[in-house]
Amino acid sequence: MHTQKWLNKLERKFGRCAVPGMMNIIITGMVIVWIMDSFICPLTGKMPLTPLITFSRDAIVHGQIWRVLSFVFEPMTRSPFFMIFVLYFYWMIGQVLESQWGTFRFNLYLCCAIAGAVIAGFITGSSENSYMILTMFLAFAVIAPDFRILLFFIIPVKIKYIAILDAVFLTLSFILSGFAGKIAILFSLINFFIFFGEDFTQMLKLKIRHWKYKMNNRR
Repeated sequence: MHTQKWLNKLERKFGRCAVPGMMNIIITGMVIVWIMDSFICPLTGKMPLTPLITFSRDAIVHGQIWRVLSFVFEPMTRSPFFMIFVLYFYWMIGQVLESQWGTFRFNLYLCCAIAGAVIAGFITGSSENSYMILTMFLAFAVIAPDFRILLFFIIPVKIKYIAILDAVFLTLSFILSGFAGKIAILFSLINFFIFFGEDFTQMLKLKIRHWKYKMNNRR
């Protein structure tokens, strides 16, 4: 397959540059920002960190270059309870993907997601890390579709069913969103299309052939 050959070539050339535990770095950054915003900044009267690290095209153009990457560390929630749950869940996903793909390919997947969010941000003026994180979940669902989680900590549900709901949600969001929303969703999925687009295309072709075969046999 062309995608695998391309990934193999990149890994041979740049594999030694891979950074182990990149998801650990992102999660640690989110925890630090959350602690600073929730406790340290209010106690010391300092400005919260989040407004200083969010992606802003205007701020970047005026010299705040760090925002090109720092938005990755924005906490995904302010709730302590959900913060622990969400970060643990995505840490687990990161561990599975890195163990399945290897460090280099996992790094590449994350970097493509970040690049997509940055491109979308320069087009629309702002960007978030939420869609970027979501693409990790979609990749995990493809690799381990039968993995079970406890929905609401009670109901066991396979990842693939939640992924289907997420795909429907993304599709509806894309249809109903304005220009900025469409760009954010489209570019956030670049990494997913790069890694899995060829597989889905092959699967679709096989299903079409199977459907044509069944239709021809009915005649």
